Amino acid sequence: MGAGTARIALGTDEAAVATGIAILDHLLGELARSGRLGLSLELAPDAPEAEVEAAGTALGEACRPLLRADGARGRGVGIVPADEALAMVVLEASARALVVSNADLTASRAGGLRRDLVAAFLGSFADAAGLTIHVRLLEGESSEHVLLAIFKALGEALAEALAPVGARS
Repeated sequence: MGAGTARIALGTDEAAVATGIAILDHLLGELARSGRLGLSLELAPDAPEAEVEAAGTALGEACRPLLRADGARGRGVGIVPADEALAMVVLEASARALVVSNADLTASRAGGLRRDLVAAFLGSFADAAGLTIHVRLLEGESSEHVLLAIFKALGEALAEALAPVGARS
């Protein structure tokens, strides 16, 4: 699997993402903007499926200490539309990494990948960050809009989880 490094700066929405997969770069940029998470992420070149997992791992490793910092909420919720799609993501720092989702995008082949981009990314992200993540697709037909809604909702949920207890998001 390709190695990756990620850095997060809270309170800014600037993203510099280079995964080698254009759709993933776009989705991670939207995640950063939606959550006001300054994100810098770069991966060593590898097979596309490995790059998706490496991106999730790198982001998770960057988030893990922030989620567990003194005063961090450690859990968050994001509900975001993207055209006709509406997604909700709820996450919590946990000793048991887990992803539960009703969104099945295995047939969409986003970015030419042979696997579900969301499942691969979220699985490696949850493992590396130590998160329980619930994804609910409430509406959506277009796989592009569904992916966008999920990643934007993930950005909002992550921003809330990283915020100090008592801070308004």
